[in-house]
Amino acid sequence: QVQLVESGGGLVQAGGSLRLSCAASGRTFSLYDMGWFRQAPGKEREFVAVISWGGSTNYLDSVKGRFTISRDNAKNTVYLQMSSLQPEDTAVYYCAGWTTNWGTAPGTVGSWGQGTQVTVSS
Repeated sequence: QVQLVESGGGLVQAGGSLRLSCAASGRTFSLYDMGWFRQAPGKEREFVAVISWGGSTNYLDSVKGRFTISRDNAKNTVYLQMSSLQPEDTAVYYCAGWTTNWGTAPGTVGSWGQGTQVTVSS
């Protein structure tokens, strides 16, 4: 089994930055891709970013150029550096791990973190 634990969320003013971390434990060798989803109040869970074990990345269009996903395989940790944050980025951010081919649908995810709140004030 794989356990994912997020940290780094908080309250930030519009235009500010936050760095989220997700530490994986357990059978981490089973995770080929890791990434992030987010869920705002009253909305569906939304794909944000993914990174493969080798470093290939994909992003939600609305966060391209503002968010950067990275991965430290030695530490079994994935990061999401978020810059130029806007109120529409406010959501609970969930770390995700794929044991199959990654996808943007939540149903493709094999392991979830508990979520960390990101609130951007205007």
